[in-house]
Amino acid sequence: MKKIAVLLFLIPGITGFAQQKLSLTDAINTALQNSYDIQLAKNSVEISNINNHIGVAGGLPVVSATGNDNEQVTSINQKFADAARDTKRDNVSSNNLTVGLTGSFLLFNGYRVVSTKKRLEELQQQNQQLLSVQIQNTIAAVTTKYFDVVRQQSYLKTIAQSIEVSKKRLEILQVRKEVGMSNNADIFQAQLDLNALVQSQQAQELVIDQAKTDLLNLIFLKPDTRILISDTIVVDRKVNIDSVRSNLAKNPLLAAADRQIRINELLEKETAALRYPTIRANAGYNLTSSKSAAGFSLLNQSYGPFIGINVAIPIYNGSISKRQQKVAAINTRNATIQRDNILLDNETGMIRTYQAYTNSLIQLETALKNYALSTQLLDLILQKFQLGQATIIDVKQAQQSFENEGYRLVNLNYAAKVAEIELKRLASQLALP
Repeated sequence: MKKIAVLLFLIPGITGFAQQKLSLTDAINTALQNSYDIQLAKNSVEISNINNHIGVAGGLPVVSATGNDNEQVTSINQKFADAARDTKRDNVSSNNLTVGLTGSFLLFNGYRVVSTKKRLEELQQQNQQLLSVQIQNTIAAVTTKYFDVVRQQSYLKTIAQSIEVSKKRLEILQVRKEVGMSNNADIFQAQLDLNALVQSQQAQELVIDQAKTDLLNLIFLKPDTRILISDTIVVDRKVNIDSVRSNLAKNPLLAAADRQIRINELLEKETAALRYPTIRANAGYNLTSSKSAAGFSLLNQSYGPFIGINVAIPIYNGSISKRQQKVAAINTRNATIQRDNILLDNETGMIRTYQAYTNSLIQLETALKNYALSTQLLDLILQKFQLGQATIIDVKQAQQSFENEGYRLVNLNYAAKVAEIELKRLASQLALP
């Protein structure tokens, strides 16, 4: 595998505080472990796993027990044809006890249970795919920000090298002044140029600190954590558009959209099942007991098992079910449109990103050569300046060319790496380095 590597040295910042060395693998692992979005996605997967059960779909028997015990104090006044049986009493105690055990089993409801169970299975798979989406997005975001820190540190290295050149130029001018071959104007200008570079260095250190803070936020660490990153940007030059295109269908976001279409189709079937009869088998055992201290009936008890069939036939409910079925069909069409839109966005993003990827790689070839030439030119001009064969303007121009080519090389390398990360994300090929 042919790869382009640019060695980036870390320029130490403020010393005196312990720094934690952070690799890309460490950053990704920390983000995957601490990410709130991933935790929420995992919770959704767990919920869907729990709900994916035949009982939730309504396919298991329902058993219930009931009990009711009432104690009463009443007044009784009863008269019969036989006056000897007449009863009139106050504060008569009575008790009514009812106990029942009932089991109900669904026999038929238009296959609504079957559709619901399949929908729960689809929801479980969809949440798993959405978790994969979140994992891929997290890896991509952390990797991109990590290499952004590396890029900013590379800028600092270029500035530091340019500062060394400015110091050398100032030293040469000061030596020349001592022998009467230079004037204060050149020295002042050299000192101003050096001061400007030092200011650029200080500003770049701030940019690096803020980039590290953004990275810490992505991996859910305290923003004041001091981290040490010393890494290189290595671009994989073998990313092939045909391979990305063939794996595009495996994108978990697209797969989740396909699942949503299936979920909505099953919701259509569930809604349609509301228009079919519902048949249930019922069985159980009842006990009823009524006691009274006085009155016509002193004790009345009944108990025993029962079994029966319950049939509920929907006849008319204001066309609610029919309208719900039409709405469910529209939701299915919407899910199909959303899926097609995601596919189009992914294909468009793939083409645009691959164009940027290949263009960056082509420019990198020239940028590498230009950077090497600018380094050689700067060394040559500095030597000629030391011998009095080049002017301070020549040195400044060579120095500016070196800085520009250094920045350009790093930017192209970073752009190619970002494009590589995005292509692998679209193809669901991002993994721990």
